[in-house]
Amino acid sequence: MKKIVLSLAGVMAAVAFAPEASALPVFARQTGMACSACHFQHFPLLNGFGRAFKAAGFTMMGAQGKVEEAGSLSIPAELNMAVLTSFGYGKTNQTADTTAVTKNAGNGAFGIIGSGAGGGMNEASLFFGGHVSDNAGFLAELGLGGAGAALGSAKLPILYEVADGVRAGVVPFATDAQGASYGMELLNTGANAVHMMSNTVGFNNEFANAMSAQQYLNTAGAADGAGLVVTNDKYFVNLTKFNQAGIASAAIGSLTSTYARAAAMFDVAGWDTGVGIQGWSGESLSGIQPGAYGGAINPIVGGAALTLYQTKATAIDGQMQGSLGGMPVGFYASYATAPTGNGAVLQNAYNVGPLTRSSINLDAEVGVVPEIVTVGAAIRRGNSGFASATGGNASDNAIMLTGTYKIQQNMLARLSYVHQTGDYWNLQNAAGGGTNAQVLGSNTTMLNMYVLF
Repeated sequence: MKKIVLSLAGVMAAVAFAPEASALPVFARQTGMACSACHFQHFPLLNGFGRAFKAAGFTMMGAQGKVEEAGSLSIPAELNMAVLTSFGYGKTNQTADTTAVTKNAGNGAFGIIGSGAGGGMNEASLFFGGHVSDNAGFLAELGLGGAGAALGSAKLPILYEVADGVRAGVVPFATDAQGASYGMELLNTGANAVHMMSNTVGFNNEFANAMSAQQYLNTAGAADGAGLVVTNDKYFVNLTKFNQAGIASAAIGSLTSTYARAAAMFDVAGWDTGVGIQGWSGESLSGIQPGAYGGAINPIVGGAALTLYQTKATAIDGQMQGSLGGMPVGFYASYATAPTGNGAVLQNAYNVGPLTRSSINLDAEVGVVPEIVTVGAAIRRGNSGFASATGGNASDNAIMLTGTYKIQQNMLARLSYVHQTGDYWNLQNAAGGGTNAQVLGSNTTMLNMYVLF
């Protein structure tokens, strides 16, 4: 029975797309189970059952028919697909563009379905995959509009049961925006860009950076690699060799960087609890140019040469999910730090500043109307890695407020606000045009609708 439950785990709750990601009806179709079986409060958060689903590698079949031959073939009778789409409105307090032709987020911006850049307001993606065999699954994402009209991410977990409830194997993958952790991640702390309290990212990753220390270090970039993975319902280990060329660069690269992840899950007085550690090391050719702030990434196109970067960072994280006063409650914490690189010789992809970049992030979310309405908050206390006017490490702090209304299991409305403060926002922006607050916007408000089918 335990083997059946763990196998079913792989199909239902796989959450695997760019930072705007959520639950995937690809696997609901395959198993015949509702998305709510695997998610804590709302997508994209995973509960314990959802973690087990994903850890098994997309392999369990439900009532759906199969094409099979004993010992040699077992595939779904239909290729499972799903669509994620979103739209919304966002505004920052950056200096508005006063020209007649162009506008920016300071003017206020609408994100229309599949229209291109918009901080998570205009997703249009097709997902396909599922059961490959009893020990393998597949998942891929294809952008349907705007700048994202291309294959975005894909992975092929090949995981064998090596002991009762324990699976081990390899997960080859490629992604344009989820980083080395894309191969396997189960906690909701932002260790991977998908798994956070909110799926609203922001114009400059400002919401993601408020919720997660790992995301504050810009770890969610392009990556190609293969992970050696061991999973069960109490722990998972992921040792990945990768490079940062990514799908967008269309380049062959050696796997010269290393990503290591270990996490344990256990019960504490009825609270579903998890703690973990992450580490990035090595040097890698990269098809991205890390932004000075917010993880903004610019794919290198037109045959331009790749750039060598260090990939050095460490993180610790933890979560508790349970109930208080009959209301579901989640707490999430993360701390991450990245040293400075070798200046002009070799920059650190996770910290392009001359000083150490670090952050501690604390999040909480309450289901004030269980399964329908939530309210959440996050705080960040960060060091930007850039020198302040007085010569110290410029502080970079944030307070985020968010709320959701679940119209249906597969339709979620979200209102979000973030306020960022500290010495960093008073520095002159490297690209000119004023301070970082004036150019990037230190406050952002967004109203989004996410739909999956």
